[in-house]
Amino acid sequence: MKKEAKMAEQLPSDFIIKSIEWDMMDKVKFFPLSMLSSFSVRCALYPLTLIKTRLQIQKHNAIYTGMFDAYVKIYKGEGFSGLYRGFWLSSVQIVSGVFYISIYEDVRQLLAKEDFLNSRIRSFVAGAAASVVGQSIVVPFDVLSQHLMMMGLQTNVKDKGLKLAFNPLGIDASPSRSKFAITVDVIRQIMKVDGIGGFYRGYLASLSVYVPNSSLWWGFYQLYQDQLFAIAPEWVSHLLIQTVSGTLGGFTTVVITNPLDIVRARMQVQRLESMALAFKGLWKEEGLRMFGKGLSARLIQSATFSFGIILGYETIKRISVKEEYKEYVRW
Repeated sequence: MKKEAKMAEQLPSDFIIKSIEWDMMDKVKFFPLSMLSSFSVRCALYPLTLIKTRLQIQKHNAIYTGMFDAYVKIYKGEGFSGLYRGFWLSSVQIVSGVFYISIYEDVRQLLAKEDFLNSRIRSFVAGAAASVVGQSIVVPFDVLSQHLMMMGLQTNVKDKGLKLAFNPLGIDASPSRSKFAITVDVIRQIMKVDGIGGFYRGYLASLSVYVPNSSLWWGFYQLYQDQLFAIAPEWVSHLLIQTVSGTLGGFTTVVITNPLDIVRARMQVQRLESMALAFKGLWKEEGLRMFGKGLSARLIQSATFSFGIILGYETIKRISVKEEYKEYVRW
């Protein structure tokens, strides 16, 4: 503490901290606020995640013609709760988020101390490391929540082939059954058909999507942030620059990684055996349209998610910053 206070005293009076580092924060404040912020953002945006997944899994436009059509049909056919199928399982990701951000900040700080690479590459590498840890925790919950997301479709789909594709485990998800009972059935059926490995179905595909997704997102976030700081007048809010950078980073990353995300979703829900098989089937069904499948929902989800996460993340960093650094941080 004394060492940090001494370091802060050595900073010039007009110095401004643009990036609050890990060792500048009070973790007792940071972690609870970070979990609350993450939960709030995920809760608000979960319907977009569900819609994106259903658009990615369906063949052509068999059920939904687009994002808004999906929203209307789900709301009318399954009620408001239909937009939150599987949410309680998906919300476990807020716990993995604590590990994710800790790994990201620790790796970035370690690389900075060693004066290794520039800030953008450090963010890129740290984002990759954090994603590997995060996905190792989250994939089983992703597999379960994605099966639950698709359950409501079986009451609306008349075509038997489509019904089987959306509910390959053959779970009875009639409205009279509780969410807990349906979830237990999904767990039992996965264990019966695939064993423990079934909960990590698509794990390599998830890593193939989320590791580059995380790396690119943090790398682009840092890139856009550096560029905007360079051209923006001094009076512009630093928090505004960071939220805009996060949103632009989200847009850029989604456009690059969208086909991989569709492959990951199909492997986990339709129980496909390999990424190559999933790619082959997707190309056969969609052709070049595969690059835009579910893209609108994912762009909106990613942009709003990136904006919300960075707004919460950078705000909480400012709230949690240690007293000796507060005067050097601009909102």
